[in-house]
Amino acid sequence: MAKFKDSLEYHSSGRKGKIEVTSTKPCQTAEDLSMAYSPGVALPCLAIQQNPEDAYKYTAKGNLIAVVSNGTAVLGLGNLGALAGKPVMEGKGILFKRFADIDVFDIELDTEDPDEIIKACQLLEPTFGGINLEDIKAPECFYIEETLKKTMNIPVFHDDQHGTAIISSAALLNALYLVDKKIEDIRIVVNGAGAAANSCAKLAIALGVKPNNMIMCDTKGVIYKGRVEGMNPYKELFAADTHFRTLEEAAAGADVLFGLSVKGAFTKEMVAGMAPNPVIFAMANPDPEITPEDALAVRSDIMIATGRSDYPNQVNNVLGFPFIFRGALDCRATCINEEMKLAAVKALAQLAREECPDSVCKAYGNQKFVFGPNYIIPKPFDPRVLLHVAPAIAKAAMETGVARQPIEDMAKYIELLESTQGKSKEIMRMVINKAKSDPKTIVFPEGDNEKILRAAKELVDEGIAKPILIGDRKKILQKMAELNLELDVPIIDPPESELTERYAEELYKLRQRKGLTLSESSRLLRRKSRTHFGSMMVRMGDAEALLGGIDTHYPETIRPALEVVGKQKGLSSVHGLYMMVFKKGVYFLADTTVTIDPTAEELAETAILAAEKVRMLDIEPRVAMLSFSNFGSVNHPQSKKVRQAVEIVKERAPDLIIDGEMQSDTAVVPELMAGFTFSKLETSANILIFPDLNSGNICYKLLHHLGGAEAIGPILMGMNKPVHVLQRGDSVDDIVNMAAIAVVDAQTT
Repeated sequence: MAKFKDSLEYHSSGRKGKIEVTSTKPCQTAEDLSMAYSPGVALPCLAIQQNPEDAYKYTAKGNLIAVVSNGTAVLGLGNLGALAGKPVMEGKGILFKRFADIDVFDIELDTEDPDEIIKACQLLEPTFGGINLEDIKAPECFYIEETLKKTMNIPVFHDDQHGTAIISSAALLNALYLVDKKIEDIRIVVNGAGAAANSCAKLAIALGVKPNNMIMCDTKGVIYKGRVEGMNPYKELFAADTHFRTLEEAAAGADVLFGLSVKGAFTKEMVAGMAPNPVIFAMANPDPEITPEDALAVRSDIMIATGRSDYPNQVNNVLGFPFIFRGALDCRATCINEEMKLAAVKALAQLAREECPDSVCKAYGNQKFVFGPNYIIPKPFDPRVLLHVAPAIAKAAMETGVARQPIEDMAKYIELLESTQGKSKEIMRMVINKAKSDPKTIVFPEGDNEKILRAAKELVDEGIAKPILIGDRKKILQKMAELNLELDVPIIDPPESELTERYAEELYKLRQRKGLTLSESSRLLRRKSRTHFGSMMVRMGDAEALLGGIDTHYPETIRPALEVVGKQKGLSSVHGLYMMVFKKGVYFLADTTVTIDPTAEELAETAILAAEKVRMLDIEPRVAMLSFSNFGSVNHPQSKKVRQAVEIVKERAPDLIIDGEMQSDTAVVPELMAGFTFSKLETSANILIFPDLNSGNICYKLLHHLGGAEAIGPILMGMNKPVHVLQRGDSVDDIVNMAAIAVVDAQTT
């Protein structure tokens, strides 16, 4: 009951419902209005009249889907009618937008006449790039989709049929792989004869199941040749030449049970009588045909999937329709054909066999997902699904001749897809590509850390960097085995390494005037501090960058690096920079991690170093020196300090676009900045230099946690050679991103 109330609150709180329409163009001035509407809108209208394909250029058609329903088969609730089905269609819109950045209008049609639905969809073709049919009962849904596919030149896809079929087929391929059964040899029973069951059966046959090895059942039992009662042309397609007449009889000795029916349809007795290593997909919602607990209570050799998120192996349609339509829209496919569906199946099956990223584990409460009986299909929140399925769909569309705008460069297309997952993905892809052009060696002092090992695997596989791991060799190899990681990288075990004595002598020379003896130097490198050892590798040229701190406090990584690698000559300090990535842009904040109360000289250093790092990322720096004062509006020592720092920077880096002191809103709001006509900034800044660590550290954390910005960093500036510090909560993705930044840093050092 509590969850029921929570759901009603979720849908009714704030703006009612779950979706809204937002403008993608400015409409703030009279000039904006004249462009958005009359008279400016006339020009694209005339262009489209002359060339209808220009609708994809001048309107949202190419990224707009209609979710069409008449509410006759809403979830597992039955015929609720068009209006009551609207929350589901809005939900569909959320999923399209969240997972594939596709816009949706939900259209609920108050009719049960299939011909009226067909006519309505046909009349909507100028508006939409594709149509997703939803919650329309069988057999009408078959007739509607078949007719629309024949008469329309945009993709039409009935997700209730094909979505479930695609996801369950991917899971079936992996389940059979794990139990070592060939698809052409299995006997499968499909319980249910509605839209989803029909499509699941067809797709299973397309994948290799022999038709005479498939039995379909409905509420009246087995669908067999010669049966009259309750038959229709769509059931007739699966009428089997068999002596079986009941589900119980058909299930005996079956390898696979597909349930698309009702709660409790599969009994423990049925499970007990199946073939060895059986596969059961109990996909009825919200309650499956049999629960995993009940099935596993009968026998332990089963592999089971359901439609529920609280059990392993959820057959969830969201793994399909957003990405299928994304690929179809992007190559402007005229339809979604069988080859495209099979491509989606194979892409999903293959993805589940790859290592699951740390970000996905985090989204599911830090669960570990390893390909096996409890993980045979990817999770909906896996960002890689978009990058695997959409390209597979587009490729199949091109190969089968239904793509009106073929994708010429698939690698660039995948990068474009990645950028739709957030500005940070776009920016980091640029950094990663730069790193891959000349990968450098990075030493990881915490070489036995699981996240470090998984990140190292990704760095090697992607060609981003050349990792070196420091730690106990046996522990590292054991951890690799536990994680099933095949990783061929150098492992340095300090007590055993031939480098240790040479490093100890060099460290002694470096720190003997700081109280360090030769024997202490040797002990420090052998037993006490892998960060010191890693820093020595960078100092001695045996590694080109260091990345550490995943298991330690921030100062515990910086201190050894400063003692061994040291800061750049002429600098008073090192400084910390964070990249804050918002949906519409990126800002760089400094100093956010190191210098507590900087002098004017240190502020100037921070600004110049930050500009160098930003240029390293191929972004033109525009620096604002922040204060509570605007260009002398307050005469206070703190604002004077910032003003002095600006003058120092202008003297040392005259070509750098910089100004201040200024308030933070002046720095980022172009309209406010425009009031200061004397300023070189002219528009908003992208580098914000804070007057002290208090303000910088507080600001970046608030922007990250309350402002929705993704924080990438800290990027350490001012070291002699690249050294960067990880945070304790960093994910594998965070480590890979920082490694890419370290490589680019090393490329320019």
